[in-house]
Amino acid sequence: MKDFYFEVYEFVQIIPKGKVASYGQIAQILGKPQNSREVGRAMKFCPNDIPWHRVVKSDGSINFGEEQKAKLVLEGVKFLKNGKINMKECRFY
Repeated sequence: MKDFYFEVYEFVQIIPKGKVASYGQIAQILGKPQNSREVGRAMKFCPNDIPWHRVVKSDGSINFGEEQKAKLVLEGVKFLKNGKINMKECRFY
């Protein structure tokens, strides 16, 4: 699975500021649609120099709390009143 993690990290590095991708979306793009949980696991161990905060749940929820939200807000990611990201506006790809 480590090779898959590196593929995930390479993809995450191309997500531009102000955009997000979901775990499932990344798995799909990498040709392994059944591996969205492994994308999540890869993000758990993500090196700090990779923009981990740009990976979210498909419904726009975030997993990593206020630090993640603060980083996304600084990049211009729009949040809805329910606290979720506006995926229509901010989804990458």
